[in-house]
Amino acid sequence: MMDKIALPLPLGKSDELVNDETAGLPRLLEIMRRLRDPKTGCPWDIEQDFASITPYTIEEAYEVADAIERGEMGDLRDELGDLLLQVVYHSQMAQEAGLFGFDDVVDAISAKMYRRHPHVFGNESRDKTATQQVSDWEQIKAAERGASAVSALDGVAAGLPALTRAIKLQNRAARVGFDWPETAMVLDKIIEEAGELVEAQDSLGKDEIAEEFGDLLFVMANLARHLDLEPETVLRSANAKFTRRFKMVEDLLPAQGKTPEGSNLAEMDALWDEVKRCEKLS
Repeated sequence: MMDKIALPLPLGKSDELVNDETAGLPRLLEIMRRLRDPKTGCPWDIEQDFASITPYTIEEAYEVADAIERGEMGDLRDELGDLLLQVVYHSQMAQEAGLFGFDDVVDAISAKMYRRHPHVFGNESRDKTATQQVSDWEQIKAAERGASAVSALDGVAAGLPALTRAIKLQNRAARVGFDWPETAMVLDKIIEEAGELVEAQDSLGKDEIAEEFGDLLFVMANLARHLDLEPETVLRSANAKFTRRFKMVEDLLPAQGKTPEGSNLAEMDALWDEVKRCEKLS
């Protein structure tokens, strides 16, 4: 239940706030309250609930990551605003349901950050490596989960992107000793899983092929963890590289009187190799 109940402002005060371009966060909170007003708000906003807004929340988080990946700080400012709006939106709906309000969200994360950084806000020494501090963070989280945690894997959200969740599951398992001690062993497992996938493709049905492919992806994620790489980030970079190179192939085809649809693989592959060569020389 909410600790703080924000009462609606009188209409005059509300109008003054939503038109004040210097009012910062209080302005945004009031704009959202007005959008959700059942009598005078926006019909689309009024109809939304937690489930219908969740896809937008996920999308906005990815758009923040995309702006960072592109190094576009102006876009990052705008995307962070869109992501903040998602927090405000969920908080407003929760307040309407009598669950919690935006201030409760702020108080909860402030208390968590304070509690999990005793080396900054308490008496613990700051003389630790980043790795040691991450370990301490995880120990504090485990203590907070306490008796409610039945498995070392409890608390890893099922809704995470699959590669990200794979890393988190593997990290949890590694903390209790279930992990390959050497990267070479992971590479051996990748060879094994690739062989099983080939075998499945030759002799098994689609479901078995999908299972073997999933196993291979899972071990590839584990290799990323052993190499200290973030697979989602690495794959986004690979996607960006593919997009850049393919568009350059598309741009080069007209000089040969061709289009992608009117070309064959050998022609496009030759241009692809030329694009790669030029990139390496630049």
